[in-house]
Amino acid sequence: MRRFRSTKIVATLGPASSNSAALEALFMAGADVFRVNFSHGAHEDHAKRIRAIRSVERKTGRPIAILADLQGPKLRVGAMPKDGVQLAPGAFFRLDLSKEPGDAKRAPLPHPEIFRAVAEERVRHKGKIDLLLDDGKIRLHVMRCGADFCETEVAAGGVLTSNKGVNLPNVLLPISALTKKDRADLDFALDNGVDWIGLSFVQRAEDVAEARRLVRDRAGVLAKIEKPAAIEHLREILDYAQAVMVARGDLGVECPPENVPAMQKEIVRRSRAAGRPVVVATQMLESMITAPVPTRAEASDVATAVYDGADAVMLSAETAVGKYPVEAVSMMSRIVKSVEGDRNYRVIMDAIHAQPEETLADAITAAARQVGDTLHAAAIVTYTTSGTTALRAARERPTAPILCLATRRATARKLALAWGVHPVVARDAAGFADMIKKACDWAVHEEFAKKGDRLAITAGFPFGTTGATNVLHIALVH
Repeated sequence: MRRFRSTKIVATLGPASSNSAALEALFMAGADVFRVNFSHGAHEDHAKRIRAIRSVERKTGRPIAILADLQGPKLRVGAMPKDGVQLAPGAFFRLDLSKEPGDAKRAPLPHPEIFRAVAEERVRHKGKIDLLLDDGKIRLHVMRCGADFCETEVAAGGVLTSNKGVNLPNVLLPISALTKKDRADLDFALDNGVDWIGLSFVQRAEDVAEARRLVRDRAGVLAKIEKPAAIEHLREILDYAQAVMVARGDLGVECPPENVPAMQKEIVRRSRAAGRPVVVATQMLESMITAPVPTRAEASDVATAVYDGADAVMLSAETAVGKYPVEAVSMMSRIVKSVEGDRNYRVIMDAIHAQPEETLADAITAAARQVGDTLHAAAIVTYTTSGTTALRAARERPTAPILCLATRRATARKLALAWGVHPVVARDAAGFADMIKKACDWAVHEEFAKKGDRLAITAGFPFGTTGATNVLHIALVH
């Protein structure tokens, strides 16, 4: 079950991909991580999907990561007429806390925190603030704002219907990234053994810290970067987040579309430098929701993320509700393999390679990469308990694949998200001779090496010590 590529694939589950047969087909086509989207579906539905994933895991013998993606705070207008109202450019439009249904002149907006934040932002910057409705299709310039209202001028019009989303570009909202619903979903997800928690609408490091306190060590916390404020605080967010997602959907609503590609590259670059797995998501093969092949532009979009060195690329509606979920995963896998086979790929990986930190563990891992390249090692074998050693190896983006011998199944599952890492569950080494034997046996068993090949082995001594990588050994497979 070895993948002959380093970049991982995340597949979102939904009506098109929920039973065991469909999940196994997606896994065999190339899915490494399954995303369970808590914005849709009941807990009972998600429980069935999680059980089906674990069934596939047992059948294939491969660790599979499950990402539970929380909905996050959704800001929406209230009730509007059944057919909506037409907002014309230049027209006056009011938003307020009244529970009365809206009309052509006003709409209910049951979020007092929005009015407070907008009022403070206008005072701070002495300029206009924009409100975006319906995924940015409607743009309102705020002219006046109080504690319970905003009076606006319509800049870009359209039809406004009930419960459409509200976005506030460049406004830091005084709200938690975890709603009451998210907390209930979080408890359910952790009780059902998911591996990653996707935290939506992160604005600052405190949002991630709050999630980390609740999750503790039961799963990894992945921060979804989908607001400009998060990019401004990315350095601090990376201190707390254990992985990051470039969530281009909402990011593209709150930012000009022409700015999103540069933002994507910046987030990937900084996440890689920090040694955090980074996922690029949203509309990657969008046309495959209804078509059996993608557009050439979509293929190029996936390729760009791979050339940038992203740990994983993600499919959303393509596998959740699309007509061709297996074909979408297979196509994404083929694109990834094609890019990684391009000689320019290695040139780019080496050109943007992050410098190791001044620690013994980083020095050992960097040396393993260099030795592996020089001796054309069949694999870099890492022993890990927490996953830190394997993530250090992945940060180096070596030419040799990374075979990770994890002592914990939960660690092996989480590492299914990391670039180039092939995790297996194995007992820790009892001594140096056992360390070499286990590494060679697993490398042969997992089809990474054959007799006469070399392996670069990293481990921590004393064995079983978390985060203490201090050994590099070159072994010959007998």
